[in-house]
Amino acid sequence: MRLYDISQEVFSSAVYPGDPAPERRMLSSTAGGGLYNLTEFSMCAHNGTHIDAPFHFLGDGATVEQIPLTKTVGPAVVVDCRGDLDANGAEELLLRARALSAEGAKRILLKGGGTVLPSAAAVFAEAAVELIGSETQSVGDENAPMAVHLCLLRAETVLLEGIRLAGVPCGAYFLFAAPLLLSGSDGAPCRAILLDATPDC
Repeated sequence: MRLYDISQEVFSSAVYPGDPAPERRMLSSTAGGGLYNLTEFSMCAHNGTHIDAPFHFLGDGATVEQIPLTKTVGPAVVVDCRGDLDANGAEELLLRARALSAEGAKRILLKGGGTVLPSAAAVFAEAAVELIGSETQSVGDENAPMAVHLCLLRAETVLLEGIRLAGVPCGAYFLFAAPLLLSGSDGAPCRAILLDATPDC
């Protein structure tokens, strides 16, 4: 059994253009004569590795605590995806995902920094994909993310953004990407982990 941590370290994490970066402040420090170390931090809900809830783009959409954990925890597949992914590419990618694991194809992690185009998002929504993971800070085009987000979030597809898959081979895994329980929030950071339970040869 092998674990892959596919999360970013928070304070050095990538930040979507225009979002505030994570900040840390020591309230007490043993090095400064304090009895203990105590950290205060602030961050955007969409810094680093995080999930998007439907409320991120939909005023009446589900907030973080309303997302079933079964969407963020369960069988998943890592599939190579580079460049722009259109409808035809998404159909082909779904075939590859299902060949790896029919159950895991409900949670697809895109390796390679590919960009999901609106036509591909429609294919994933129609296929009732429960989670799409991306190495980029936005599943869609960073300069025009709304169309892809609206399509997938309306279909209640969870978006897991900012994951790191460089050291993870394509294949079938068990994903744990439960978000922090931030009631009423449009997104939340998570510690995303993949479990490879394939028996050693």
